[in-house]
Amino acid sequence: DDLADEMEDVDFDDEGAEEPDAEAWETEDDEGVEDGMEAQDDSEVTFSLHSASVFCVSLDPKTNTLAVTGGEDDKAFVWRVSDGELLFECSGHKDSVTCAGFSHDSVFVATGDMSGLIKVWRVDTKEEVWSFEVGDLEWMEWHPQAHVLLAGTADGNSWMWKIPSGDCKTFQGPACPATCGRILPDGKRAVVGYEDGTMRIWDLKQGTSLHVLKGQDGHQDPLTCVASNQDGSLIMTGSVDCHAKLVNSSTGKVVCVFKMESMAPRAPTGEGEEAESNSVESLGFCNVMPLAAVGYLDGTLAIYDLSTQSLRHKCQHESGIVQLLWEESSAVVYTCSLDGAVRLWDARSGKMISEYRGHSAEILDFAVNKDASIVVTTSGDHQAKVFCVQRPDR
Repeated sequence: DDLADEMEDVDFDDEGAEEPDAEAWETEDDEGVEDGMEAQDDSEVTFSLHSASVFCVSLDPKTNTLAVTGGEDDKAFVWRVSDGELLFECSGHKDSVTCAGFSHDSVFVATGDMSGLIKVWRVDTKEEVWSFEVGDLEWMEWHPQAHVLLAGTADGNSWMWKIPSGDCKTFQGPACPATCGRILPDGKRAVVGYEDGTMRIWDLKQGTSLHVLKGQDGHQDPLTCVASNQDGSLIMTGSVDCHAKLVNSSTGKVVCVFKMESMAPRAPTGEGEEAESNSVESLGFCNVMPLAAVGYLDGTLAIYDLSTQSLRHKCQHESGIVQLLWEESSAVVYTCSLDGAVRLWDARSGKMISEYRGHSAEILDFAVNKDASIVVTTSGDHQAKVFCVQRPDR
């Protein structure tokens, strides 16, 4: 009954917000959310065309003026960040859109759904130029310098296509899902992590595997995320096994392992499973200092000093970290978490700089623009929001 009452309240509020402006993207503007579940809304713009959880967001790299979001409603939209105005819908998906991103020059936008249907659209003409169906899709990313798309699937394969010609190459991994992947900055190699705990560095041109990390060198559990530093010399891998490994990309050797065993007891007692699975959810390298950040499911943000390979700071969140991103030209790291807030942390001091709220459910993905003035978030509350984070002292 309580739940039914709550739902009635929410519906009522949404309608209330809808009457004054018929524009679809404004249906749940600040007032609507404020009267409803979440009193505080620090966002500038709310995009509410999705009718279910919004899983992914990317900003166009060239101008940072457009966002693409994909959701559980089998829909993806390209919209303007400044006012939430819809540019076009990437239609035709039959399953949750879990991957979406723009090519390096913002000419194309790609959307991928869980069932493995990938579509590419030309942004200026809003027309679909290519589509392809693979197995169940795990991840997808554009090449940093070319119209080339890389994706990993549940059968262990990684696929590479030239867009829009569709020339294709496959990289055969072990017979288990390719859970995460990243093209290295040189554009010639990619690192792919697998469910069996192995990690491979692939030569994209030859289609051969340059290094394989498995057994003791690999992880004991599935990989969740991979990242590389700015020049691609170092790779970091994160896993469900709660470890993050630092790897030299040219030798394929593990440089060091960052462990966080001390955190297991933090899990609520009586929930044995949770205590075991404080997985690494996200990680990344700082561009301006030899620092790396690792975000854990128990809400710990760990800042590691790469030169001494030691823990520098532990920043605690109330709930699990979903994703983290470094600012491009400073030692500021952003986190989004299951409590629906975006936080900015100074990695030098380990102190929180600021916090932004506005979602009434967990944040599932976010993106930061180049000059670190805005953050775009997506959430389980069916919305995407734009937060202005520019501060005079930075």
